[in-house]
This record gives sequence, C-alpha cells and structure tokens, in this order.
Amino acid sequence: MRPPVIGKIRPGIKVLTRAARDKPEAVRIHDAGLARGESFERISADITRATGIKTPMVPKNVPWFTCRGSDFANPALAQDIVQRYGEDRNDGHGRRLWRFPLVFAFDDWLSNMPNQLVAWTKSGRQYFSEYGPDGRRYCKMYAAPVRDARADRAKRTWNGRTVILRQDEHIQDGICDPQECPQYQAGNCNLSASFFFAVPSAIGLGLIEMPTTSIYVLQKAHAAMQTVFMARGKLVGIKFWMSKQEIEISRIDDSGQPVRQMQWLITLDAEIDIAALLDGSDRRPPALEMAEQAASMLEGDREDPLPDDGQADDATITPQAGATEIGVDQAASSAPASDTAGTENLESEYLDLVKRLGLNSEDGTRQLKAFAAATFGRGWSKRDQDVRRFLAELRTALANPMAFREQVAAIAADVAT
Repeated sequence: MRPPVIGKIRPGIKVLTRAARDKPEAVRIHDAGLARGESFERISADITRATGIKTPMVPKNVPWFTCRGSDFANPALAQDIVQRYGEDRNDGHGRRLWRFPLVFAFDDWLSNMPNQLVAWTKSGRQYFSEYGPDGRRYCKMYAAPVRDARADRAKRTWNGRTVILRQDEHIQDGICDPQECPQYQAGNCNLSASFFFAVPSAIGLGLIEMPTTSIYVLQKAHAAMQTVFMARGKLVGIKFWMSKQEIEISRIDDSGQPVRQMQWLITLDAEIDIAALLDGSDRRPPALEMAEQAASMLEGDREDPLPDDGQADDATITPQAGATEIGVDQAASSAPASDTAGTENLESEYLDLVKRLGLNSEDGTRQLKAFAAATFGRGWSKRDQDVRRFLAELRTALANPMAFREQVAAIAADVAT
C-alpha cells in the first residue's frame, strides 16, 4: 500500500498557445494566475471559460522543475522546498528548482515508479495496461455496468468499477502489444508514469509525485535504481538527486524516418562511490563459489561446501573433532518430527514460488542461487531466519515477477564479473 500523495512537483511548465496569445483577455488571465501561484490547470480552465478556447495552454519542456503551492495540500511545503533546494541563476526569474534530493519508499523500482499505457476518452480511461502475476503486460478495461431491473438503473458497485481483460477483434488474448494495438498506433494510447518519493526535511505524512510521459526517462530511471540496488542491496534510505539533462534522442516521424532532437530529460543520481565498491576488498566472491555455498533448499542440502583450498571459512559448520558418522546419524534421527515436516513444507513452498515466478529453468536456478548468496551472505542456508527471509522475498516478488526476474538476472550477472 502506497502512502498518500501530499503534493506534486512537475517536470515542466505550460505556455499559451498561439490562439490564446492573440486574445488579450487570455494573456491577462494567464499572467494574473501565475502571479497568484495558481496551477496551470486552474489557469487553463479560467481562460477556457472566459474566451471559449478549448486548449489554451500546452506543455513545454524546460531545464527546471515546477514546484508551486497550488499543487500541494500544504502550500507552504512547496515554498520551503524551493527555498531550501532552489537556486537563483541570475536569469531574472529568481529561485527555481534545478536539482533536489529525494528518498524512495520501496525497494521495488516498479513501486517507486509505477507506469502503464493508457488510452483516454472524454469520459475517462478507455483502455489501460497492468502487469499480471506472470510478469506480462495485459490490456484492461472497465466492464459494462450491470443494470438493476427493479430500480431501472445501473447497479452500484463496491470498491470501484470492475476491471476485465480487453478481448476484441484487435486484442483477442488480452495481452498488451503496442505493435498491434490500433489505439497506440493512432497515438491515442501513451505512457503514463510517476515517481513517488519523499524530499528530505519536507515535513508531511505522505509522498510527493513527479509525473512523466517519457519512455526515455522511464528507462534511465530503471537503470539507475537497478544499479544502486546492485551496489547497496536496497533503495530505501538511499539519497538520490533528481535533476535534468539535455540529451539528444531519436524518434521516428510520420514518414518512418529517424529524427534526432535535443530534449531535457529527468535524471537520477546517487551519492555512491562505485570505485570503492569495485575494490578487491569489497568485491563479492565469484559467482560459482557463491552458488555452491548457497545450495540449501535449492538442492535440498543444508550444508555449505568447503572452499577450494580445503579450509573451512567462518560461515561453514563442520563436525567437532572426534565426532563419528554414527554420532551424526544419531543426531539427525533425534530431530523432532515437527522440524522435519517444517523443512519439507518450506521446500514445497519454495518450489511452488520458483515455478510461479518463472525461475524453474536451469538458468533461473543458477541465477537464484547467486541472488540468494549475494543478498543474505555466505552460509545463509544454515541460518533459519535467512531461509525464511528468502521465502518472504519470493512471496513479495509475486506482485511483479518480471521486475524480480530482471533484478535476479542483474545481480547474478554482477557477481559473475
């Protein structure tokens, strides 16, 4: 469950269209609204009512962020953020928010930046994508309301409208495929994404939202979060810095030709010394060694193998001197039946979770071994609390199997280098 949103920082501004600039009344309303600190939506609505222009303002990409009191439940919070982190670059516009720190509330990047493809109509969302338990993206829509024959009206719904798979002549299997979607190809279905984060020293019971519709921003933010997660093993509590960078991007025009243009994109950075992490003293053990030492439930073996030099490390438990095989067998046979049953239940649950996450292949098993050892440390399979934490991690991953598979593969590749 995501905390409530207490405000919104916007990635750009809105400016008057040519038709609106030709109307003195529209210009007057626009300038007065900006002076009062009103939102662009409020200014646009006022211009429409006064002049009849349906779309008087359009978005404009700029190198700074817009943080206005009208976008916050507590307007003073927006002013505090600008005063604390804003900068006056002597351009005649005073303090602006060019760069600011933030902290994410979740370790899952998709929870920090949920995104979907959405097709809108005048009455609201027509189609929208959602990730399924298998990690695939599905096209959803609202079910037609059921009419109450006795009351001669639509039945009231509890907890929102019913969401169903879209299944028509264009999308027959419900899978979201932009290449085959007529709404996407016509430009009526587009990406909708938002960052959700907290700003240090910005007091309020909730998160701040930053909307974006750029696939480039989504890709770069995902890469940044995954890099930090591989380096630190978490995202929560890590201070990121959000700014803008002018980058040349490529797009396909209506004629099918590639066109390159400069655009200001949101970027994430973090205060992490990657060079120190790559130092030999901090380097993780080779993937093969880690995989061998992580062979607990994955192979049904509760004992860590010895390193190549034949010496036991701190995480390896070996029999005491003088212990015989008979003694070991007797100790094993004296274990309570409840413990044995508990172990079998854990192994059964593990196999089921791995299958549901799509990691029951040879590569998936190999990657999962490396991930478990990298996450919980060497010898984790002999620590009951770590085994249960690992299972809890797999249960949580069911909310977004695709993102978890990407995370596991990335960490496995990292420790293998």
